[in-house]
Amino acid sequence: MKMKAVRFIEMGKPPEVVDVPRPVPGPGQVLLKIAGAGVCHSDLHILDEPLGIPGPFILGHENAGHVAALGQGVEGWKEGDAVAVYGPWGCGRCHTCQGSAENYCENHASLGTFGGGLGSDGGMAEYMLVPAARQLVPLGALDPVASAPLSDAALTPYHAIKQALPLLTPEATVVVIGIGGLGHMAVQLLQALTPATLIAADIDEAKLAHARGLGVKHTLDTRDADAAAAAIGALAGPRGATVVLDFVGAQPTVDLGVRVVGRDSRLTVVGLGGGVVHYGANQPPYGCQVSVPYWGSRTELMEVIALAQAGRIHAEVEAFPLEQAVDVYQRLGEGKIGEGAVLVSASEWASIEE
Repeated sequence: MKMKAVRFIEMGKPPEVVDVPRPVPGPGQVLLKIAGAGVCHSDLHILDEPLGIPGPFILGHENAGHVAALGQGVEGWKEGDAVAVYGPWGCGRCHTCQGSAENYCENHASLGTFGGGLGSDGGMAEYMLVPAARQLVPLGALDPVASAPLSDAALTPYHAIKQALPLLTPEATVVVIGIGGLGHMAVQLLQALTPATLIAADIDEAKLAHARGLGVKHTLDTRDADAAAAAIGALAGPRGATVVLDFVGAQPTVDLGVRVVGRDSRLTVVGLGGGVVHYGANQPPYGCQVSVPYWGSRTELMEVIALAQAGRIHAEVEAFPLEQAVDVYQRLGEGKIGEGAVLVSASEWASIEE
């Protein structure tokens, strides 16, 4: 039996919408009927940059849907269960994987894949084969289409924020640079989890307006770095910014983070913009931890979903038919579409249109 899927072929070529065989779950595996697959900006790095992930494979690493079939030996799930897929697939055996942090699998270099949609077949298809039931997290009553981005766009900033929580005390200041797909989740998470003074920074006034709509009191345009640094300094006081979360990672944003962060602080670079943190004596300041986190753990995804179930956070999504994937990626690369785009199958699209 065939199904529609969006496949990465090789670097430098656009993805293709093709017919492929529907997978059948083997022992320990789970087949999902995909409801939504997030279109992430990091997919553009797979398509256009030499990341060393060979194709072909089905794209989509932000996935949610319903259990369609269980392989032999799978227990604790039943057909129809609404689930999110934990994205970074590790070996499942090493120390970090046993602690649920498969994002830091010790054997990642030998696996040949980073996960579904990142070397293995992902969720931009009508069905997705998940290699192990441990990669599933129940959604309960959450809508799987709206929940798909939680597995990355929310999990990645949650992991970064959780590492910094001991520093985010009531007198602290935290700066979020880049209010896109991850950044708009980060400001929600910070407001839900910390009492620190929050500053949202971007070069796009529409994104700053979005942050204000999410309840952020302090927003800054960073096109003038000197003015932005002065404004952050005025809000943070002599201590400087206690935590900077850079979801862009370009050289200007990295430089701004180094400039405004204070002593005994944390500079976290999440974005893949190619910036470099240049070290010099007291620059970044003494006591500053520089962190480059990657995704998050399985238990942290459970915590993210619990926050969404409690109504504390939500991903803002725009659904598109799976067949429009090539156009959606092109528009994403041109900056003509937000990072909340989610691809849905024909059957799911028909239910959305009703």
